[in-house]
Amino acid sequence: MLAFLNCEHINKLLDKLDLINHSFDKHIALDKVKKAIFYAKKYHSNQKRDTGEPYYMHPLEVALMVADYSFKTDTIITAILHDTIEDTTLTKEKIAIEFNDNIAEQVLALLYLDSLMLNHFHGTGFLTTSVSCKS
Repeated sequence: MLAFLNCEHINKLLDKLDLINHSFDKHIALDKVKKAIFYAKKYHSNQKRDTGEPYYMHPLEVALMVADYSFKTDTIITAILHDTIEDTTLTKEKIAIEFNDNIAEQVLALLYLDSLMLNHFHGTGFLTTSVSCKS
């Protein structure tokens, strides 16, 4: 499982979390974070971003941003796994077994929140309205 760690985005996140652990006397469980990274990379393995980069880089970037505001292991893992239920075959039940119920519930809640926001913007015409700029 450790071979997957050879990636600039992964190293950047883990280095930041390690620095937080030492600088702020916090305990972010890096072994659990590494496991979440493994799952994100595994389940998003066939997905690409519009740029052509592997999709799993997006959740790592989200986790980097979340780590600026939260030093909680569960919150950082939720950020890493936030698209897995929606976009992959990973289930809430599997997340609960491999991590815990709290993380599974948070990932699912983000999926529902995403859906509510999309419906809200679609209902207001925000997503369907086009604007043209004339010079």
